[in-house]
Amino acid sequence: MTDIIQKPPVAAIATPVGEGGIAVIRVSGKDAIKKVQGCFKGKDLTKADSHTVHFGNIVRKDGRVVDEVLATVFKSPKSYTGEDTVEISCHGGVLVTQAVLETILEQGLKPAEPGEFTQRAFLNGKMDLDQAEAVADLIHAKSIKAVDAAHQQLEGRLGEHIKQFRQQIIDATAMVELELDFIEEDVEFADKEQLRKLLSDVDNEIGSLLDTYETGRLVKDGVKTVFIGRPNAGKSTLMNTLVGIDRAIVTDIAGTTRDTIDADWSYEGLLFKLIDTAGLRDVQDVIEAEGVKRSQKAFEEADLVVYLKDLSLPLDDKEHKEIAGFQKRAGETPFLLIGTKLDLTCTPDSLPGTQISESKEERLQFDLKISALEEENIDTLKKLMKQRALENKDYDTSSLLVTSSRHRDGLQKARENVLRAIDALDQGLTGDFLSIDLRAALKELGTITGEITTEDLLDSIFSRFCIGK
Repeated sequence: MTDIIQKPPVAAIATPVGEGGIAVIRVSGKDAIKKVQGCFKGKDLTKADSHTVHFGNIVRKDGRVVDEVLATVFKSPKSYTGEDTVEISCHGGVLVTQAVLETILEQGLKPAEPGEFTQRAFLNGKMDLDQAEAVADLIHAKSIKAVDAAHQQLEGRLGEHIKQFRQQIIDATAMVELELDFIEEDVEFADKEQLRKLLSDVDNEIGSLLDTYETGRLVKDGVKTVFIGRPNAGKSTLMNTLVGIDRAIVTDIAGTTRDTIDADWSYEGLLFKLIDTAGLRDVQDVIEAEGVKRSQKAFEEADLVVYLKDLSLPLDDKEHKEIAGFQKRAGETPFLLIGTKLDLTCTPDSLPGTQISESKEERLQFDLKISALEEENIDTLKKLMKQRALENKDYDTSSLLVTSSRHRDGLQKARENVLRAIDALDQGLTGDFLSIDLRAALKELGTITGEITTEDLLDSIFSRFCIGK
């Protein structure tokens, strides 16, 4: 157990700022309870038991009551940070909450930095670094599946795996380095075949974790889904239908959308980041041309591409080549070809002038034909989008997922060092070469869980936390 270090006390609002039933202000650090007692009129909090709640008033130095509150006391080491902590529950509201915080700060406390409470929890051994990062992921999660993935990490499942890898490598390193101590006596402590199998097992296990990253990234960050197609193909209408609000402007005027428009949409627990793009066509207008350029950029960065073809208009050779070109350029990125405005495609007798040229259309293999306006086949489209986005990906979120690029990079570097050690073993190199690679692998794994850290690394991680957490 890490020795608890009580730093100077800090305070911050721990709940979203705004109107609400209650707000919570967190105070943590050395003498935190004593400091809060300086502005708390009620039971003596310094004599209260840990994990108890007490009613009282927060009062200014001139005796004026700021608010009625509940003060919850957590004594070191049994608190979130490991330090003495008090959480003040006051009435919600911007002004009253800020007034309570200012009154507490007047007792000689400093405002907390973003993520400072969680950083103190990590430094005091209350959680591993990967678990601390999961706190931020949980707060910022925008889908149920992202919440599930963050909970897995917060429970320490990733850390458990990493520690198993590290222990296996530590055991291998110990045997290799012990042999080096007796090199002059020509004594062998490490069974080379057994050592190779151990390292191969570590390589396979790290590889299995790395294979989950693409799925984990989509679960955490969302599926970047780009709608492309000719002007007035129905891209904005489809976005509005999926999101359920008029997020994009819809008119009969070609070129209405001149820039990319983003909207978040969640389906069956998975987040889709929908991007409506400017219609693809040759334009002279400078602003619209920039919109088309941004559409191309969004296409290149997409996780899922949805090309919309207006079924009420004939297919010309140029558009046919355009669609084929996008399908080819998409490469391994999932691509859907969707026919739109199905409600406008009918027989000439019922709606003259809108029948599509079947002979040319037969050259296209549509994944689905829809009417966003009439919501025809929209449910089928939703299922198809999820299915195609997760093609060839393991989406069993009951299994552990790697969701952080930092964790992926650390695992990749550790694996590279393990593979170098295996190669050195196969070449019959001496143990000192093996030891260098194995220790490098240990270092990379240690940066994931926090056994090895730098100040810059911690600053980078905790800077993305909200204040109060």
